[in-house]
Amino acid sequence: MIKNLIAGEWVEGLRASRNINPSDTRDLIGEYAQADAAQARDAVAAARAAFPAWSQSTPQQRFDLLDAAGSEILARRAELGDLLAREEGKTLPEAIGEVARAGNIFKFFAGEALRVGGESIASVRPGIGVEVTREPLGVVGLITPWNFPIAIPAWKLAPALAFGNTVVMKPADLVPASAWALADILHRHGCPKGVFNLVMGRGSEVGTVLLEDRRVDAISFTGSVATGQKIAQACVARMAKFQLEMGGKNPMVVLDDADLDVAVAAAINSGWFSTGQRCTASSRLIVTRGIHDRFVAALTERLRTIKVDDARKAGTEIGPVVDASQLEQDLAYIAIGEAEGARRVFGGEALGRSSDGAPGHYLRPALFVDTTPDMRINREEIFGPVVSVIAARDYDEALALANDTPFGLAAGIATTSLKHATHFKRHAQAGMVMVNLPTAGVDYHVPFGGRKGSSHGPREQGRYAAEFYTTVKTAYTQA
Repeated sequence: MIKNLIAGEWVEGLRASRNINPSDTRDLIGEYAQADAAQARDAVAAARAAFPAWSQSTPQQRFDLLDAAGSEILARRAELGDLLAREEGKTLPEAIGEVARAGNIFKFFAGEALRVGGESIASVRPGIGVEVTREPLGVVGLITPWNFPIAIPAWKLAPALAFGNTVVMKPADLVPASAWALADILHRHGCPKGVFNLVMGRGSEVGTVLLEDRRVDAISFTGSVATGQKIAQACVARMAKFQLEMGGKNPMVVLDDADLDVAVAAAINSGWFSTGQRCTASSRLIVTRGIHDRFVAALTERLRTIKVDDARKAGTEIGPVVDASQLEQDLAYIAIGEAEGARRVFGGEALGRSSDGAPGHYLRPALFVDTTPDMRINREEIFGPVVSVIAARDYDEALALANDTPFGLAAGIATTSLKHATHFKRHAQAGMVMVNLPTAGVDYHVPFGGRKGSSHGPREQGRYAAEFYTTVKTAYTQA
């Protein structure tokens, strides 16, 4: 059994969870400890006990830990990328890229630990000085998803530690190996006892403790809308700070003047790479009528060449769906789309096996056309390689359709018009906007997050991470 990290010790769980390779379901990656509620409370107690010393640690001490962790992650990117691809199913190049991003995030926030500053401001009253400073929150609970098994834990964990908080992290049950690797790296580089605690386990047990225990000062969560709403209610009930990154139904607009090759490349990446399992994926392609037929034809032709296979096999462009449950959900939405009258022009079949005959959760990427905005496949997040095309008369209608969603994470546009690009950047109701680029794929040193039903609370990543992981103090001194 691969153990949890609680109060600086590796601790067995009362039971274990089997981590299975979705590219080859015969491959058992390992059996990972499942913490119960009592162990989760032990982790919270350890984090609370460690907070006074860690919150008063020097910026150099925090820099040294995060920088060392980032250096090791980058040095081991091929090894850790292979592990990530094996447990989550994204292609090996994507997985290695995600690991590199995690390493760079740790190094970025190592620098931020040295740059925590404040302000000295003149008072409106004579003889009085005003200082505005930032201080750590306390114990932070991190609940992370399965689709980015190392990058999302990194972009929550690194700033939490950099700003002097202590952490209890619950990774997704499906992908414990990458989170455990992070815990192992931090532990070996001297992370003080209780500063970081890894509690792999069920949300109904571990997650509930993090939500209800008043010793946990804040929760940062990435996952489903339904779970995010429950977290919000629980945190409000006890006045804990919370940050939510949830769903997306991201649009990508393709205008008549778009470069066809650029538009197709961006749509393929946005909609289907990473098996469509990204909150920033574009599952709605809104295409103006002048380019609609050419775009659909070129998109379909490109889909015919896409190689769906074992995530770690050279040449694979799309790996398997993460597990049987997610595959079942994807297939259910494909059936819903057809029942609603959408026309499936490509893909959507469960493949069952890799090119080598290994059993896995493979799905041919699906494309629907002749869809309407009110269809469920255009309203609800599918989180799989299923994309629909919505026809629009012109730019104005395309913009209105793009904004016709309860979500607001990312939006993209393919156009050669500076006028339309500029207008779209201002009027798209999304936290992130891409012009002639995939909606999926963002930098680690700038803010990440959305609006409407996609996100709640301060942005993640970059310098804006301080808004969540610190609290502001204003002090007055009379000379």
